Amino acid sequence: MTSTPASRCRQPLTLTLVLSLVLPLMLIGCGSTPTDAETNQSVEKLYAQAKDEAALGNYDKAAKLFEKLEGRAAGTLVGQQAQLERAWALYRGGEKADALTAINRYIKNNPSSPALDYAYYLRGLINFNDNLGFLSNLASQDLSERDQQSSRESYQAFSQLVDRFPDSPYTPDAQMRMNYIVNALASHEVHVARYYFRRGAYVAAASRAQMTVQDFRQSPAVEEALYLMAASYEKLGLTTLQADAERVLKQNFPNSKFIDGGLGRRQSAWWHFW
Repeated sequence: MTSTPASRCRQPLTLTLVLSLVLPLMLIGCGSTPTDAETNQSVEKLYAQAKDEAALGNYDKAAKLFEKLEGRAAGTLVGQQAQLERAWALYRGGEKADALTAINRYIKNNPSSPALDYAYYLRGLINFNDNLGFLSNLASQDLSERDQQSSRESYQAFSQLVDRFPDSPYTPDAQMRMNYIVNALASHEVHVARYYFRRGAYVAAASRAQMTVQDFRQSPAVEEALYLMAASYEKLGLTTLQADAERVLKQNFPNSKFIDGGLGRRQSAWWHFW
């Protein structure tokens, strides 16, 4: 079932509430004229149309309608909400670049917005690339095997949310995604190290594995990184470094599958597993 911002998480504001607060103010001081009424009705109708299209999964149409609404209500809370809704519709429609442009513009132009926490959260979601499947199974392509720039940008957006809005309703989910991203980045380094090891580039393999151990010490990927370090040093004849990597592996992962049977005897099983 296709989710909406409201079903995925609590939205910062609903436009129905915004309209109920803002539209009456638009009439104060100038009286209610047919033009005013038509304008208000047009904004409400436009919003309803946009929401209907989004609910049907027609995100391209919804985004265009929200853009139109943003123009008609420029400078108001309604216009701000339309910007957020448009960014979300673009994200759900797979238009990542346009969605990022829209949400970045919102954050820049509305630094004191009460919905700023949601804006950071949405920016993180756009970069998170969860069409791969959040916590996806091993049969699908793993996030660690793809380019990591989006993951790093997603982590930064979620980190800003967590740091600036620790009590936000979006913070718990952002923290969970941050943990996943860290593990994915660590797995990516191991994936590269494994690639080098298979091709006999043992110096490069040891270097990337060591980077994982240094930068992502709390990640489960460190276990295999230590193994790859030891295996690479063994191939290079660096027995002292090999012994040191083995020692750290045994101390931190005493029940590791990479320990049983010894490094040399595990090699064929390791190849078969991957």
